[in-house]
This record gives sequence, C-alpha cells and structure tokens, in this order.
Amino acid sequence: MKKFAIIAVIAALIAAFFYFGLNERLSADGISSTIAEIEAFRADNAVLVLAVFFAVYVAVAAASLPGAAILTLIAGALFGLVTGVILVSFASTVGATFAFLSSRYVLRDSIEGKFGDRLKSINEGLERDGAFYLFSLRMIPVIPFFVINLVMGLTRVKTGTFIWVSQLGMLLGTTVYVNAGTQLAQLDSLDGILSPAIFGSLVLLGIVPWIAKLIIGALQRRKVYKGFNKPKTFDRNMIVIGAGSAGLVSALIASTVKAKVTLVEAHKMGGDCLNTGCVPSKALIKSAKVAAQMRNADKYGLTAHEPEVPFKQTIARVMNAVKTIEPHDSVERFTGLGVDVVEGYGKVVDPWTVEIARNDGETQRLTARSIVIAAGAAPFVPPIPGLKDSDYLTSDTMWDAFAQMDTPPAKVTILGGGPIGCEISQSLARLGSKVTQVEMADAVLGREDAEVSALAKTALEEAGVAVLTGHKAVKVEGGAVIADHDGTQVTIAYDVLIVAVGRAARLTGYGLEDIGIDTARTVVTDEYLATKFPNIYAAGDVAGPFQFTHTASHQAWFASVNALFGQFKRFKADYSVIPAVTFLDPEVARVGLNETEAKEQGIAYEVTQYGIDDLDRAIAESEAKGFVKVLTKPGKDTILGVTIVGLNAGELLAEYVLAMKHKLGLNKILGTIHSYPTMSEANKFAAGEWKKARKPEKLLNWVEKYHDWRRG
Repeated sequence: MKKFAIIAVIAALIAAFFYFGLNERLSADGISSTIAEIEAFRADNAVLVLAVFFAVYVAVAAASLPGAAILTLIAGALFGLVTGVILVSFASTVGATFAFLSSRYVLRDSIEGKFGDRLKSINEGLERDGAFYLFSLRMIPVIPFFVINLVMGLTRVKTGTFIWVSQLGMLLGTTVYVNAGTQLAQLDSLDGILSPAIFGSLVLLGIVPWIAKLIIGALQRRKVYKGFNKPKTFDRNMIVIGAGSAGLVSALIASTVKAKVTLVEAHKMGGDCLNTGCVPSKALIKSAKVAAQMRNADKYGLTAHEPEVPFKQTIARVMNAVKTIEPHDSVERFTGLGVDVVEGYGKVVDPWTVEIARNDGETQRLTARSIVIAAGAAPFVPPIPGLKDSDYLTSDTMWDAFAQMDTPPAKVTILGGGPIGCEISQSLARLGSKVTQVEMADAVLGREDAEVSALAKTALEEAGVAVLTGHKAVKVEGGAVIADHDGTQVTIAYDVLIVAVGRAARLTGYGLEDIGIDTARTVVTDEYLATKFPNIYAAGDVAGPFQFTHTASHQAWFASVNALFGQFKRFKADYSVIPAVTFLDPEVARVGLNETEAKEQGIAYEVTQYGIDDLDRAIAESEAKGFVKVLTKPGKDTILGVTIVGLNAGELLAEYVLAMKHKLGLNKILGTIHSYPTMSEANKFAAGEWKKARKPEKLLNWVEKYHDWRRG
C-alpha cells in the first residue's frame, strides 16, 4: 500500500503539472509572462514567493517532470545570482532525494530480483567509488538529472552519500544556469542578445560540460596518483619497456616527433616475432613446402623424389633469415634514429619512474612523463602433471633444440590445435617427422567455421600428421603423453614434445602489481590504451585482445600518440578491421566476422561463396582448392567479414581489408580490373557471385522481350 501511495502522489503531481498548465508556463514562449506575473505578485509577498517557488521546484524534481532547467533560469531572473543559486541548489537536492528514495522503495527490489547478477558488479563498483561516479555524472548537465536520480535509486549507494554529492555536484551547473537567467531577464529586445554579458552566459551554458570534464579529470588524477610524488622535471618524454613490434613502433614514433625516448629491452631486439615467432616459423614453412613439392612433383608433371632433409642445414637457413632481418630492429638502427636504447630489465617504480637492471650489471633510474608497457607474451604452459619434468619445448625454445639435430626428430607430439600448433605440425611432418597433434577441442582452428576447420584437418592429415581432436592431455610420463578420449586413456609416445596451446601476456616482474595497475589476463586498459594511470599505456600482446604482430604495431600508434599528445587530443584504438592469417598450406585468412561469430552475436547476414577450384590461375598452379566466403548485410553489398582458404590467401585478403576499412562494398570490387591470370581474380569472382544472385529477373524478362521485338 505504501508503494501504491508513493506512485499515486507522483501521478498526482504529474497530473497537476499538466492540469494547471505549468508545462506551457515553463516553455520558451511562456517564460516572459511567467516572470512578469511572479514579479508583480512578489512586491508584497516576497517570502511567500520564495516558499512557493521552492515547493514547486521540489515537486517538479521529485516527480521527474520536465522543466527543472527552465525553473533554474527563472530563479536567476527573479532572485538574482546568490539567492537564486542557494534556493535552486537546496530545492534540487531535496527534490532529487525524493525521486531517489521513491525509485529505491518502489522499484529496486523487483529490479534486483530480475537483474541481480548484473547489478552485483555495478553495486560493488559504486560501493568502492560511488561518490566519485555520482559526482562525475552530476557535473555534466547534458545527462538529465532526473535520470541520474532514478537510476541511482536502484543501486546500493547510501542516501547520505547521494545527498551531499548531489548538493556539491550540481552546484556548477546550477550556478551557470542561474547566471544565464539573471542575464536573460535583462533582455528588452533581440538586439540585447548581442550584449557581452548575455553572450557570455550563453557561451557558459555551452562550455559547462567541458569545464566539468576538466574538473573531473583533475579530481580523478589526484585520486589515482595519491601517495606518489610527481617529479618536478623529467629525464625523458617517454620510456618504452619491451622492444617487440609494439615497443619498436612506439619508440620510433616518439623519436620521429622529436620526443626524448628510452627503449628498454632485456633480451633481443625485435621480440618474439623476429627471433622465435613469425620470421623463423615462416622460413621453416617455406622449406617444408618445398620438401612437399619435391615429394609430390608428379602433381606438376615431374618425377616425384623423396627429399633428403639435412635438418641442421635447414634450421641454419631459418636462422639466417632471422639474421638478415635483424638489422631492421637492431640497437644500432634505432640509436641512429634518435632512440636511447638500454639493454636491461625495466621495472616501474612509480607512475613516472623506471628502474633498469642493465645487462652490464649497473642499475639506472629514469623518469618520464609517460610510460608504454610493451612486454609481449610468452608460450602458455598448462598445469599437466609431469609436464614440467618432461624437457618439453615451446615455439620459443624449439629453435635452439632443432639447431643441434642432424635429422628431423623421429616422433613429435604437439599439444595444441590452434594456428601455432597447426603450422608447426604440418611443417615438421613435411620435413619427415612422424607428428601427432593433440587437441582437446573437437576441431583444430576452433575459432573458424566448421568447413574451414575440416579443410585444415585434411591438409594436416595429407602432410602425414595424426590429428587427435577430442583428446585431453592429462599426464606426461615415461616419454609419452597420456590423453583422455571419451573416458579412454590413449598413450602417445614421443621423442620431442612441443607445447603450443597459446600464449599468455607477460605481466609479472615489471612492477605493475606493486603500483596497483590491474592485470587480469592482460594489462587492463581503457579504450585509449591507458592503464589506471593516465600517463602509463600498454600495447601489443601484453594489452590484448589480439596477439598479432600487425595489431601490436597498430596499437603502438594509439599508445604513443596518446601518451605524448593526450593533453590535447586522444584517439580510441580502432579494432574494427583486424586481419588474421594461419600459414598452413593452404593458408587460412580472415577479416571481420565469420558465420560462427555472426550467429553467436545474432547478426543478420548473407553468404556468398566462390570455389577457388574454378579459378584459372589456381588450376594452372595445381592449387585448385579452397574458397572465398564473404558475409554481407542482407540486401546490401556491405562487407561484414571474409574468410579465404587457398594459395596465398593472406595476400588475397588485403583487398578486403582495404575495402572494409574504407567502407567499399562488393560492387566496387566487382568494378575493379584484376590482372589475368592471378589468384586475386578470386575476389572479383566472389563479388560477381554476389551480383549474379541478385540479378533483376523481372527486368531481364522485359529486356529479353525487347530483343525479341528488335529481331522482328
């Protein structure tokens, strides 16, 4: 009954608001006459007018009615700046509190009953920082105050906190609006609107959100940096920890814009991609592909020949590729570009200070206005019993081990069916190893569509890989992996065991946890790649959400530019078009959504597919396998995502990446000349399949009749 009574009171206030025509009096046209009538009555009833105005304002705010902003302007016109601010400040807080309590009493229990799990994390955050969040919202008049009142009533914010924060938080907006009201009251004609005082008041109304934003930012910085002493001067503009793709690009951008930057690297310049990842793996894939072509030379009208694989020589060629590219990322090159490169281990001591344990044994401390964490990632090793004692290898450590082998390892077991595991499995099998790939999921490349996973599995098996999907490694002992498959234990013996189940961000040892930076699976950042400290950024694998070299470089631009120039303008990291390639043979390349993701996200789409077995160049190359699959918006040529399986799929994908980035549809690709005979024609033919499926049949029927008529 009490809830019904509250609802009835609010309903009565709303009805009265419209019944007595207050909505018209508080319109733009009614302000002048309203002010005039109140002024005439106030001459003999000053206190009564104050009391009635206060009560009306409270009622309007309590019932969440429109008109509070107009009432605030009227307060300025009637009572002047000081009295108007005091009156509105308290009236708005009292009315807001009534609305807050009404929402809490009438709605909160039912809302929590339905959305309790979702509200739990919100309430935990508000319990921790509720006053600041509420103050931030109150400082921005663009957000309707009545919405804040009602929403806050549904949370666990204490009533006392709501009252004092609202009183303080609304003061800036109240003052600006009341001041505008004092000036508008002096308008005699339209010419008066050009007076400096009135023009200034109108400008204040427009810039108050920006003023509020600056105040909130200052308060937030003060809160987050509490307990740390900011240096008066700085040794550097920026310090970058980690010289992988993200770190190198960050340092390069900083030096290019003439900032003083130090790049800290504990191990090898170029990071994992150059030394143990992208470069050596692709060199190995090429050697393995040549071996497969020799073995299957009859496919090309030649005599097949079983290749001899001097493995040490093969790995030497792989490492030579690394050494050839190495100067691009070397200390000498970056020093020549103006970067101060320090070889050592960097640790963040406070938000502006990095302590470096140098490789030469010295310790160095440097301060900087901004810091970029680009520590990268390392192979993830699952907690499988016996694994630690098994002398296992990873994608990082296998190269040194391979360099000591005269022949390919005889029996190799690889844990993991993702891109890394698939690439290593196919390469080693083609070079002569007997490879068993163990994947706990039901398919390899599990993030791809089912048909892509099936093609990848077929390619692996054709190379000689024994692909064991649905097998979970539960133990490693006696030179064998014990896997569970539907309740049955399977023993897989090996000479070499390689763990390739993914990579995890390097989060410990850099001092982040010591200064309170959140690290879950990655360094937690906002959309600008800043951590909880506005001057500390993260980029690359350590920041996620993608673990691609090209994404690390992409993020580095946002992190470094925001770190150096964020006081003027910050840029949100853009992940709208991220390409990815798995370098199997045939390659698997994708950008945007695939069908699996579109279904999971409930996104409507249409599918167009072109089989590469129909492509002239693919037939000439004896590579007539794979497809181009394009997802588009229903009824439009807008590209939502593309998956390509086939020869040079990674290169073919670039055209679609460009198209998606610059909002070009399939009609534009269809209208572009592609050289003949090339693999890139597959993109045009896919666009042609899309067009063909949407040809105007009715119009063509009329065209056919026209041609019949023309023939007589």
